[in-house]
Amino acid sequence: MTETSEIRVEQTKLDELYARLDELREETTARLGTVRISEVGGNHQHRTERDAFATLYEDQLIRLDGAEEGLCFGRLDIVDEDDPTYIGRIGLTDEQRQQILIDWRAPAAERFYQSTAANPDGIARRRHLVTANRKVTGIEDDVLDIDALDDSQRSNLQGEGALLAALTTHRTGRMGDIVATIQAEQDAIIRRPLSGVLVVQGGPGTGKTAVALHRAAFLLYRHRERIAKSGVLLVGPSTVFLKYIEKVLPSLGETGAVLLTPGQLYPGLDTDATDTPAVAEIKGRSVMARVLKNHIANYQRIPDQDVEMRVRSHNIVLRRRDVQSARDRARRSGDPHNAARTGFVTGLLKILAEDLAREMGMDAAGERLPELLEDLRSSVDVRRALNLAWFPIGPAAALRSLLGKPHKLQAAARKLLSPAEQSILLEQRRDEFTVDDVPLLDELAELLGSAPQQTQARDESAREYAEAVVDMTETGGMVSAETLAARWEEQGPAMTLAERALEDREWTYGHLVVDEAQELSPMQWRVLFRRVPSKSATVVGDLAQSSQVDNARTWSSILSEFVGDRFALQVLTVSYRTPQSVMDLANRYLHRHFPQLELVESVRQGGSDPQLDSFADESEMLAALPETVAAEVSAAAGGKIAVIADEELIEPIAKAVADFDFGRSVTGLDHQIALITPQQAKGLEFDAVIIVEPGRIAPLGSEEGVGGLYVALTRTTERLRVLASVSTELTELFSAEAVRQAG
Repeated sequence: MTETSEIRVEQTKLDELYARLDELREETTARLGTVRISEVGGNHQHRTERDAFATLYEDQLIRLDGAEEGLCFGRLDIVDEDDPTYIGRIGLTDEQRQQILIDWRAPAAERFYQSTAANPDGIARRRHLVTANRKVTGIEDDVLDIDALDDSQRSNLQGEGALLAALTTHRTGRMGDIVATIQAEQDAIIRRPLSGVLVVQGGPGTGKTAVALHRAAFLLYRHRERIAKSGVLLVGPSTVFLKYIEKVLPSLGETGAVLLTPGQLYPGLDTDATDTPAVAEIKGRSVMARVLKNHIANYQRIPDQDVEMRVRSHNIVLRRRDVQSARDRARRSGDPHNAARTGFVTGLLKILAEDLAREMGMDAAGERLPELLEDLRSSVDVRRALNLAWFPIGPAAALRSLLGKPHKLQAAARKLLSPAEQSILLEQRRDEFTVDDVPLLDELAELLGSAPQQTQARDESAREYAEAVVDMTETGGMVSAETLAARWEEQGPAMTLAERALEDREWTYGHLVVDEAQELSPMQWRVLFRRVPSKSATVVGDLAQSSQVDNARTWSSILSEFVGDRFALQVLTVSYRTPQSVMDLANRYLHRHFPQLELVESVRQGGSDPQLDSFADESEMLAALPETVAAEVSAAAGGKIAVIADEELIEPIAKAVADFDFGRSVTGLDHQIALITPQQAKGLEFDAVIIVEPGRIAPLGSEEGVGGLYVALTRTTERLRVLASVSTELTELFSAEAVRQAG
C-alpha cells in the first residue's frame, strides 16, 4: 500500500471522528440554548441549578471547540489486537458509548508516549498523523516491534520523524501544544502525582514550559473533582509570555487555569514596572515579612499618658492601662490588624461608657448603654484617641508610609535592615507600585485584613486602577476585581473560575505552575504558597537564565524555606528547539559563568551558523540595521523574527525598522518582527533572532545581564545574528580560536 493509500485509510477514520465531534457540538449547543431560555421563576435554588447546567454546557463547548485542530494525532497498533487504537486531544465515544478516540491524558494513552523499541510494551507500531483543517497531510511511523508487523505493514511504513517535522515548521507567534510529539522523558514528568512540589530544571529548548502546561492539563483531567473547582494558578514572567502561551490549555480542552505575572498577583494591581536590582533584592528578602509585621504593630500604640476627652458636656479619661489591656487582648485573638481593632474598640468603648455613666450621675450604664455608646462614637475626641491608639489602615497606605517616612522604616526595620539598606529603599521612592511591591502589599493585606471603611474601595491606588480598567472594559480589555465582585453579587456562579479567582485575594488554588521560577524572590514565593496552601506545585526554570549570576544558588536554597527538602527534581538536558551550532555558542558562554551546571545538548543539526556583524559605533550599527533586518526577513521566508536589545535601545531600533512589519513587547507577537528585551523574550521562540549590542545587555567585566544574554542567544530555531559595536565576552567567543578550543 502506498503512502497515498495509507493516508486515505486514515482520512476515513478522521472523517468519522470529526462527524462525531460535530454531532456532540450540535447536541451541546441545543442543550445550552434550552437551559438559557428556561423559566425558573424567583426560586434561588432553581436559578443556581440553571446556571450550573449552563456553565457545564459552556465548558463542554469550549472543550469540543478546542479540539477542532488536530483532533486525532496518533494511532497504536497493538500486538494481538485486530483494531488499532487512536489517540487524540480529547476522548470520544460513539452513540453506543464505545470508545473511538482516547484522550491523550488517559492511562490507556500512556503507551503512545512511553513505549520504545527496547521496551515496546505490546505495541507493534506507533503512528503519528499530521493533519491540517480536517485533512490528513502526512504520516510518521515508529516501529517498536518489527516481528509483530505483517508483510503488508512492514512494506508501508511512512515518515521521517514527527518531532523533527514539527520543529522545522515556522513559528506562529504563539506556543502550540506538543501533545502529538511529547517525548518519553517529558511524558513521565507530565504524569507524575498531583501532591508535592515537582521542580523541572531545563535549559533552552528542552520543552520545560510545554511540559508544565501539559502537566496542568493532565492534572485538571485526572484530578478534576479535586482541583477543577479551585483551578490551577499559572505564573509566567511577563505579559508577553502569557500571550505567547495563552492558547495552549484551551487547545487541550482546559479552561480551569488562571494565568498571571508576578505583577498581577495582588487584586487591583497590574504592573510590569520594576525597581533597581539593589532595591528589588532588599524588598524580596524574607526578612521583609518581619519588617512589615513590626510596621503594623507600630500602628497599635499606647498613649504616653492618660487622655482627657470631651463627650457632649462631660469630660472622661482614656486611661493608658485600659488601652494596654485592650491591646493585649486584641493581639491574643490572632486576628488581622483591622479585624482585631473591632474587639479593641468595643472593649474600650464599654469601659468609657461606664465612666461616662458615672460622670452623668448614674451607678452604671445599664439599659442606656446603646445611647451612651452612640454618644461616644459621635465624639471627635473619642474617635481621634481610639484611632491614634489603633489606627485602621489599608495595605497601599501602609506600604507608602513605610517606604516614604524614614522614622517609620527605622522603627520597623531596626536590627533587620542596616542603615545603608534603609537608605536604599528610601532613595528609590516611586509614585507607582512595582512588581517588587506586590508581595509586600499581599503580606500587608494578610496582616491587616479588611478595614470597614475600605470595603467599597481598597485604597487610592486601587481606585485609580479601577477607573482605568473601566475604560479598558469598554474596548474589550481586562476587568477589575471590583467590577468582578459586583458581577458576582448580581449573577452568582455565572462568573468563570478565573474571574472569581482574580477578584478574591484569598482564593486558594488546587495546583500551582510557575515558569521561570529561578527569578522569584522569597517574598514572591510566600505569596504563591499562600495561594496554594496544599503546596502542590510544578516549578520549572533554568538556573542559568537567572537575572543575577549566583553559583551558590540551587533549587534547594530557593525552596528550602518553604518546603524543606520535600521536593522532587527532574532535569531535562536535551534541547529540541535550538540548533546545535547555536547551542554550542551559548554553552561556551554559559560555561564561563555557570561551570557547575550540566550543559544542554541539541538533537538538531539544522540551521545556519551564528553570524557576528561588527561596527565602529552604535550609529553605524543602527544605520546598517534595516539592511540586516531585510536580509533576515528574506532568509526566514515568512517565519517569525525577534530583534532583542536592551531597553534603552528599543526606541532607536524602532525608528530604524519603521518600514518593516514590527511590533513592540506584547504586540510584537502579532507581527513578523517582534522588538523585545531579554526579559520579554523568556520562554519564547522564533525562526530567526537578531541580538543588537550584546554589550548593553551584559557589559564586559560584569556579571549583570549574563542570564539575559543567554536567554537572547537561545530563542532561535534556525538563524542567529549578532550586531555589536563594542567588544564583549560574546564577541570574543565568535573567534576561530574559541571555537577550536571548545571543539
